[in-house]
Amino acid sequence: MAKAYLVGSGIASLAAAAFLIREGGFAGRDIMILEEQDREGGSLDAAGTPETGYTMRGGRMFEIHFDCTYDLLSSIPSLDDPSKSVTEDTFAFHEDFAWDDHARLIDADGRIIDAHAMTFSERDRLELITCASTPESHLDGKRISDCFHPDFFTTNFWAMWCTTFAFEPWHSAIEFRRYLNRFVHLFKTFDTMSGIYRTRFNQFDSIVRPLLRWLTDQGVRVQLGTRVSDLRLAPGDGLTVETITWDRAGQSEEIPLDADDLVMVTNGSMTANSTLGSTTAAPVLDTASPSGAWQLWETLAARHPGLGNPAVFDSTPQDSTWESFTVTTQDPLFFQQMEKLSGSEAGKGGLITFKDSSWLLTIVLNHQPHFREQPEGTFVWWGYALFPDREGDFVRKPMAQCTGREILDEVLQHLRLEERARLLDEAIVIPALMPYITSQFLVRRAGDRPQVVPDGSTNLAFIGQYAEVPDDVVFTVEYSVRTAWTAVAQLLGLDRRPPPVYRGKHNPKVLVEALETLHRR
Repeated sequence: MAKAYLVGSGIASLAAAAFLIREGGFAGRDIMILEEQDREGGSLDAAGTPETGYTMRGGRMFEIHFDCTYDLLSSIPSLDDPSKSVTEDTFAFHEDFAWDDHARLIDADGRIIDAHAMTFSERDRLELITCASTPESHLDGKRISDCFHPDFFTTNFWAMWCTTFAFEPWHSAIEFRRYLNRFVHLFKTFDTMSGIYRTRFNQFDSIVRPLLRWLTDQGVRVQLGTRVSDLRLAPGDGLTVETITWDRAGQSEEIPLDADDLVMVTNGSMTANSTLGSTTAAPVLDTASPSGAWQLWETLAARHPGLGNPAVFDSTPQDSTWESFTVTTQDPLFFQQMEKLSGSEAGKGGLITFKDSSWLLTIVLNHQPHFREQPEGTFVWWGYALFPDREGDFVRKPMAQCTGREILDEVLQHLRLEERARLLDEAIVIPALMPYITSQFLVRRAGDRPQVVPDGSTNLAFIGQYAEVPDDVVFTVEYSVRTAWTAVAQLLGLDRRPPPVYRGKHNPKVLVEALETLHRR
């Protein structure tokens, strides 16, 4: 029987394993997931306790047209109610706790900005429409800032767009264009964020854990602490993996493959080299040694043309670093104050961005509990900043050099909240510094990302955020799941393929609503 080896245990590999079983007829026992770290889930991580503090490096947002993701999760039972699928649970949660943001932007004085107005000039509108309609091939090697006047980056639209999706002006105009077209149907409700869906808990608890349970129940093996260092290819112009080399527990091992065996590689990692700080210590930036996900891609790309250019994404961490932080407290005061300020119940308010903050801070109070085993009386919230290298407005040093307490202090002073000392003393704050977190957004050209199944491949596919899928957008769970489904369908020659990417721009009603949004004053 054919076997499948999946390198990495992020959502792309977990999805690929599920599709191999569901679509490809594989037995679970013939699938092995190889993970370098000591835990599964890749970038969809979350952990902690009330005593030590919870932490999650990030959170993914969803929307109604994540068709590949919802198709996958429709066959995975929820951990809380196995009679429901994860997809059904996500939709039910949205019905009960849809976002309706009344405080999307906060000004320098701690007051709510009217974010319903996009604050565009006529030039801004024309440039935005031009960017969205420019053929992708004409944007090769261009930054977003190459397409817009500097005033565009002072608009309410940009403040909301860049902090919702983590764009920065020097990022790829190609990726920005894809986002504009992919999410044009969200323009109408962008200030309230009511078109955004979220999972009931963090994505590790709501997606990774039920998916892992289903896979392991099917017999799928997950081998942790295993770094895949090389794939030996058969001689010739084609792409056929003959041997996998991995390092485990200090030993190197070569695994020969049979003719029908498959290999799917998660190339690159946006959370590679992440470091955590604490309430009293700043995280230490780590770019010293590449993770296995980057090293393996570099090895393969150097040896065989047509497998992308990893250096485009992993050689300038100064352009892809930002910092997040997770706050744990037993004191309900902060939640009470924020509900009063924002006018929204916790879990229904969406993102809150301090538009004038030098770090460009954004926070969110999720529905509680946000961790599946989080006890009643414990509160967890999350935030991040796009410019951790800049000096704070109140804490006079760069965010990347700040302890968790200092980061929280900066947030509280922006909010002008009372009882700041109490809020600081009662909180555990864990910052996370991530040097490659937006590396998938960096300026690129056609061919810098490998095709999911490269030309000439008989058993090798690339999956995840750094494989190329036309029209869809990176930094989403949907993108990783789509690459996984594409890999399985193409390698096995299946008739059933992923559904096409939603194209709201072909819907006249969506376009009219988007244009009306651009003219809000």
